[in-house]
Amino acid sequence: MSNGKEDATATENSSQMTLKECLDECMEALDLFLNNRFNESLERLRPRVNESMYHALIYATVLEMQATMTFQHDDITNAGNTMKSAQEVCQRFRRKSASLSNKSAGESLTEVQLHAEACYAECQLQRAALTFLQDENMVSFIKGGIKVRNSYLIYKEIHSYIQSLNSLKGPSHIHLEGAISFGIGAFNLTLSLFPARILKVLEFAGFSGDKDYGLSQLHAGATGTNLRSMLCALLLLCYYTFLTFILGTGDGEVAEAEELLKPFRRRYPQGAIFLFFAGRTEEIKGNIDGAVALFEDGCKAQQEWKQFHHMCYWELMWCFTYKRVWKMAYFYADLLSQESRWSKAMYVYMKAAYLSMLPQDEARPFGEDEVDLFRKVPTFKQKIAGKSPPTEKFAIRKARRYKAQCPVRLPVPVLEMMYIWNGFTMIKKRPELTEGIMQTLMEAERILLKSPENEYSVDDRCVINLLKGLCLKNQGHVQAAEECFNKVYTSEKKIKYDHYLVPNALLELSLLYVDQGRRDKAVKLLHKAKNNYKEYSMESRTQFRVHAALAKLKADSGDQDEITHL
Repeated sequence: MSNGKEDATATENSSQMTLKECLDECMEALDLFLNNRFNESLERLRPRVNESMYHALIYATVLEMQATMTFQHDDITNAGNTMKSAQEVCQRFRRKSASLSNKSAGESLTEVQLHAEACYAECQLQRAALTFLQDENMVSFIKGGIKVRNSYLIYKEIHSYIQSLNSLKGPSHIHLEGAISFGIGAFNLTLSLFPARILKVLEFAGFSGDKDYGLSQLHAGATGTNLRSMLCALLLLCYYTFLTFILGTGDGEVAEAEELLKPFRRRYPQGAIFLFFAGRTEEIKGNIDGAVALFEDGCKAQQEWKQFHHMCYWELMWCFTYKRVWKMAYFYADLLSQESRWSKAMYVYMKAAYLSMLPQDEARPFGEDEVDLFRKVPTFKQKIAGKSPPTEKFAIRKARRYKAQCPVRLPVPVLEMMYIWNGFTMIKKRPELTEGIMQTLMEAERILLKSPENEYSVDDRCVINLLKGLCLKNQGHVQAAEECFNKVYTSEKKIKYDHYLVPNALLELSLLYVDQGRRDKAVKLLHKAKNNYKEYSMESRTQFRVHAALAKLKADSGDQDEITHL
C-alpha cells in the first residue's frame, strides 16, 4: 500500500465505497436469479468478474448450481475453473501475513481484507464440493477434504477476529456475518451427517460437526438481509426436505421448511426454486395433489433453465408412483430419459419398471416393451465426471436378470426403488396410499408363491417382506412388521444377490424399536448393521442412515471416542 497515513485512509475509504457498490450490484443479480431471470443475472455479474471478488464469487456460485443440476462434465469443469478464477481474484484483496492471529491491534485488517478472507474461504468450500462431484478416486477425496478443512479454519479465524474487535464493524458488516454463518453452518451441518469412518477417508479424522450449532448458524444467515441469506436458506431447505430422507431416518422438519419459505414465497411468488421446495414440503406432508400442482407451476414459471424442469419431473414421477398411476409416472421417466443427462440408465430402468407394473394384456405406451428396456439399461452406464451414481449401479445390477432368454421378472422394481429413495415415509400420513401399495405387494407375493422355485426366489421374497414390513409399520401393525423384517434377517445365508436387504432390514427393525421406546435393542441392531456388513449395494446410503439413527439416539459411542468437536 502507499506510504503516508492520509493516503492509506483515502484508499481505505475508496475500497469501502467499492465494496458497498459491489455488494449492492450482486444483491440485484441474486434478485434477478430468484425471479427466474437466470441469464440476465449472469450478464449483470459477468463484466466485473475479474475485478470484484463478490462478482467473481456469485457468478461462479450460479454456474456451480447449474452444474450440480445438469451433472454434465463440461458444466462441472467450467464451474470448477470459474470458481478457481474467483479464488484468485479474492486472493488479490487478502492480507499478506500468514495468519489473522499474527496481526497486532495496531495492524487491524481493513473491511475489504476481512471480506476477502470470507470470499476466499467460500471459494475453497465450493471447489471442494466440485472435487467430490468430479472424481471418485482417493486422491481427489483427500484434496477435497484438505480444501474444506482449510476453508473452515479461515472461517473460524475471521469469526474470532471480528468478535475480539467489535468496534471495527464496517458499513457492510452484515454481509460478513452472513458469510461466516454460511461457512461455519455448512461445515458443521454437513460433517454431522457423515459417519466417522467416512470422515477418516476424507482426512477428517478428529473433526466432527455439531448439527444443532450448524442449523442455528444457517438460520441466522437465512433470516438476515445479506448476500448469503439465499444460500443459507437453500442449504437448510435441502437438509429439511431431502437430506433427512435420503441420508437420514426420514424425520423431515416440514414446519421449519415452511417457515423458511414464507418470506421467499411472498417476495418471489413465481420463483421456480421456491415453488419446487414448496412442492417438496407438500409431498412430505402427504398432500400429493398439492405437490403435483406446485411442481407443475414450477415448470411453467420459467423456460431458461430446463434443469429445474428435470428436478420437478423427478418429483412428479414419484408423486404418481405413490398414487400407483403407473402410466403417468412412466411419462415423467420417459421425459427425463430424453432430456436429462444425470443418469439415462436410471431413467430407462424406471421406464421398464413402470411398464412391468401394468397388467400383461394392457397396451404399452409408444409400443415399448419392458424386457427390451431392462436389457438396454447397462448400455447407458456412464460416469458423471468420473463417477457413476450409486443408484445407477443398483439399477444395472437389478436389470441383469433380463439378459436371460426367458428372464425371471422382478416382482416390484418400482417399489424397491421407492424404498431406496425412502419413499415409504412419504405415504405414512396417507393410509389409503399405504393400503394401495400393500395391495400391490400382496398381489406380487401371490404370483411369486405360484411361480416355480428359481435362483431369485429367496431374494424376491425378501424384497417383498422388507417392503411389506414398511407398509405394516405405517399402518401401526408393529408385530406383523417386526415379523417381516425378521424374515429377511433370518434369510441372510440364503440370499444370493440382494445382500443390501439384510442390513436394511436391521435398520428398519431398529427404527421400529425406536418408535416403541426399545432403545437398547435398537442400538444393538444399528451397531450390527453398521459393523457386520460390507460391499453391498447402496452401502454408503445405508451407513448414512444408520449414523443418523445412532446420532438421534446419541448412541454412537464408538465414533465419539475418535472425535474431537470443534
